[in-house]
Amino acid sequence: MKTIQPSIFLSGLCILGAMLSTIATSSAQTQNELPPKVRHAEPLYLDLVRDLGARKGEKEINVGIDFMNVRNYNQHVILAEYEFAPINRLGLEVETDFSFFKRTAEGEEVPNNKLECLRLSAQYSFWVSEKHRMTLAAGYTQIFEFPDFKNYGKSSAITGVGYNPFFVAAKRLGKNIHTLVYTSPVVEHDVLQRTTQVRWQINTAVHYSIPQTSHLIGIEINKEIEHGMFEMTVRPQVKIKCSKNLSLGLVAGIPVVRKHEHFSSFIRLIYEL
Repeated sequence: MKTIQPSIFLSGLCILGAMLSTIATSSAQTQNELPPKVRHAEPLYLDLVRDLGARKGEKEINVGIDFMNVRNYNQHVILAEYEFAPINRLGLEVETDFSFFKRTAEGEEVPNNKLECLRLSAQYSFWVSEKHRMTLAAGYTQIFEFPDFKNYGKSSAITGVGYNPFFVAAKRLGKNIHTLVYTSPVVEHDVLQRTTQVRWQINTAVHYSIPQTSHLIGIEINKEIEHGMFEMTVRPQVKIKCSKNLSLGLVAGIPVVRKHEHFSSFIRLIYEL
């Protein structure tokens, strides 16, 4: 496959960042009170950078554990995220993902444990309508992939770079039903092989907020298209509000169109600062 120059995407990242900062700063300067914000339910598996319509000063720490059963091994992914809104409607996030593998079939090759990647993200809610109970947002995630733990110092410090612009549309139906669409291309550049490939993500979610509580139940459907192949996983989920600042998310992964992935589960601990 033809290689795409990473500098093109890095330039795009700089331009996007400058645009978002300019727009958000201008918005913040022209408002003397809190901007409008529509409360939307956020997916628990592929979550957003920050709440849609984020307000200055909002902060959140997430810790998640993903248990996946693949054909010849089990994979445990541990992630840690820090999200914050430096100005109104602009959310920023830093995320690290660690992957650990355990063989389930003798004689089969298993990936090595590693710091999977570092993700740096920005998300700007450019349209918030309380009248229509709807929010539109755009953002970008820069992804850096790293070698196996045992290969540190033996290969390139960064083995892959990902470029991930995305678009989010969310609408609340009445008081308790929340809908959301998240779509994006992910351009993955292999530094060692000097190749580039593109996959598409199309994620949809529907949630129901239980009246008189802060609990949520819902379903998230993660879809990917890569090399002309379509894959889909359905993820029923529940979010339990444990206290004013602490929430627990529980997710089950049911593969519908997946070649190698079996059932999975995911736990997310959310603490709002």
